[in-house]
Amino acid sequence: MERAGKVDASARIAAGTPEFRRTNIAIFFCGFSIFAILYCTQPVLPLFSETFGVSAAESSLALSLTTATMAFAILFASSLSEVVGRKSMMLGALLASSALTFVLAFAQDWSQVLWLRALAGVALSGMPAVALAYLAEEMEPKAVASAVGIYIGGGAFGGMSGRLITAALADYGSWRLAIAVLALTGFASAFVFWRALPASRHFEARTPSLGKLASSMLACARNPGIALLLVLGFLLLGGFMTVYNYLGFRLQAEPFLLTQALAGLIFIVYPAGSIASAFTGGQAARYGRGPVLVASLCLMTFGLVLMTPDYLASIAAGLVILTFGFFGAHAIASGWAAALVDKDKAQASSLYLLFYYVGGGAAGTAGGVFWANAAWPGVALFAGAMMVSTIIVALLLWRIAPR
Repeated sequence: MERAGKVDASARIAAGTPEFRRTNIAIFFCGFSIFAILYCTQPVLPLFSETFGVSAAESSLALSLTTATMAFAILFASSLSEVVGRKSMMLGALLASSALTFVLAFAQDWSQVLWLRALAGVALSGMPAVALAYLAEEMEPKAVASAVGIYIGGGAFGGMSGRLITAALADYGSWRLAIAVLALTGFASAFVFWRALPASRHFEARTPSLGKLASSMLACARNPGIALLLVLGFLLLGGFMTVYNYLGFRLQAEPFLLTQALAGLIFIVYPAGSIASAFTGGQAARYGRGPVLVASLCLMTFGLVLMTPDYLASIAAGLVILTFGFFGAHAIASGWAAALVDKDKAQASSLYLLFYYVGGGAAGTAGGVFWANAAWPGVALFAGAMMVSTIIVALLLWRIAPR
């Protein structure tokens, strides 16, 4: 349990201090582990189909269930951290998700895989919302933005590295070896996090109220702008997840017949997302969120169109553009949620993340039906319909929401 109580504001962590550097190291590894563990199964979905005799749609549940359970659990994670403490909550989440991932390497039937991945989502929920709360409480205001950037960078690097490591080890060893190694990196990250992150000094323990949480969520959902953002978040990750889930199946089938490791190289385009987040933030400040959001979504849709021909160069170029557009749109939408309400900003952001991750999980699995019946053209049609829908929703949001 962390020590609760008020201390002088001058004790907050300042930029350039040893504590600031330690916090950045800890928060980087926190972001790295969240997204490495969350997405580690994506490159090996075809291998899950072979090992357990399940369809492409069923294999996608190894990722969809994790995102869905994490989405719902995020709503309660912040409240629980107000009882057990921020650092304790995050450390427990890191250890639990790593342990569940390690056990996954020894799963003997499909139901075990699904249970372990669903529980991993619950465990992972103890980091995203709580990490941002810790930074806001413990750091000087002018130092927070830099630390959040480190956290997001760690997440992007973890999402890419986790996928690449899993794909490569699965190709040259087995998917079980790949998952076990990734779990061990999670334990290593937890150790670094525990040693590096300073203990909370501004944390105050509270008794959470489910009634207040529910009423604030309902108040946010009644906001027309928030309601549109919830629909947009659902469709946004849904289209993106569908493309990434089944692109591996496409590249390992004819006419490409790529190996697991080579197909996994598609994830090296992820740094485009980090560039997009920084770029669109500046453009939104200059031109407003609405036009930049619509432009990002149009770019994302254009990238999907480029991926239509069976040419690796065209697929690679389209994927870079699609990824850039997606991360740009997500950066705008996630920041807009809190800006649309005068209070309950954390609840507004949590609601957006709930619909965002549920949409990714639901559409990511539904895309498997289109793959089974019409291969890539069916998947592209399904994902494209969601992307066009996000543009329509964004135009409505641009019209009704304040600049």
